[in-house]
Amino acid sequence: MDAPTSPESADYLTRVVHDPREVPATAWDALLQAQPGGGACGPFLRHAYLAALHASGCATATTGWAPHWVTLWNRADGALVAAAPLYAKTHSYGEYVFDWAWAEAHHRHGLRYYPKGVVAVPFTPVAGPRLLARNKGSRTALLRALLDHARERGWSSLHILLGTDADMHCADGEGLLARETVQFHWHNRHPQRGTAFTDWEDFLSSLSQDKRKKIRQERRKVAAAGVTIEARRGAAIGEADWAFFTRCYTQTYREHGNPPYLNEAFFRTVGQALPDHWLMFIARYGGGAPIAASLVALSDGGASPTVAYGRYWGALKRVDCLHFELCYYQPLAWCIAHGVQRFEGGAQGEHKMARALLPTAVPSRHWLAHPAFADAIGDYLARERAALQDYRAALSAHSPYRQAPCERR
Repeated sequence: MDAPTSPESADYLTRVVHDPREVPATAWDALLQAQPGGGACGPFLRHAYLAALHASGCATATTGWAPHWVTLWNRADGALVAAAPLYAKTHSYGEYVFDWAWAEAHHRHGLRYYPKGVVAVPFTPVAGPRLLARNKGSRTALLRALLDHARERGWSSLHILLGTDADMHCADGEGLLARETVQFHWHNRHPQRGTAFTDWEDFLSSLSQDKRKKIRQERRKVAAAGVTIEARRGAAIGEADWAFFTRCYTQTYREHGNPPYLNEAFFRTVGQALPDHWLMFIARYGGGAPIAASLVALSDGGASPTVAYGRYWGALKRVDCLHFELCYYQPLAWCIAHGVQRFEGGAQGEHKMARALLPTAVPSRHWLAHPAFADAIGDYLARERAALQDYRAALSAHSPYRQAPCERR
């Protein structure tokens, strides 16, 4: 749709930035801090994180993630009032909101789908602010500037992925198409008491008997293999740890036939720039040489983060159930011990429900340049939403938690 001219837009100077380092980090982070929950949404929208993706060569035009950050500056005082991490994409990898069918439909009709515009954090299926703005007016002006840029560049579409309610309400006001996908999140809340779990056994006692049995069996297998686990946070994660973790992450990606999205330069940079946002679990044989590691991001750098995000893992040696131990059980136990309210397990994976991660809807918004495709995809999304509701209802019928308080432990 054509966006009407905003009367507020005359107050702002719009700049499109192709290197994130051209935006002052202090101005970007101050704008992020001003968002609802912006100060505790993890490291992913921090300037240092996004700039590291570019500087390390992970998110660049060469890898199909060309930065086109749209920024709005106050004409009166030169302050940054709104900004969005926009990328020109030549593929749909690393987004986790899948539109391959849309691309194929364009191709079948002789239309070009790529490049497209994506407002997102590359390679990161974590919800958070996308339209960073000082107020409702500047957020609307920012979205209209994004749409104008997409039209001027001749892009097929613009996608705002995994945003906040404020982002989605703004996009709805401009007529973008609504979509939801499912992620799996764990909440530190006993389903009967409604209070936080006191310890690991308290958490296990809330689960159904078969789920408790399965988890205990899986953890015993890891212990019986002689594996020990050490947790390190912040400055305790040394350069050798980052190098080892990168080896594990890279090898595991390649074993699955995929090139890794991220490299050691990126991990080292964010580890140094944002140390308190990272928690690493390192597995060893009998306390000796390390064999595997997982990396968890934390919502903020304080003593009591509210959210933990399961992000990456890898192993140099195969140990039965070690993936579950490093990616779920160790992080959940850490969350309980440190009072973390939520653990987000990322995109997809119904197997996560057996570990008490429950389905959660996360929103996105989409603009299609071609009117006929916009109508067709709008109809498709309406059917998809209905199917998603049925899917979530079906999953809810298989809750891992105990249904009867009297069930034997």
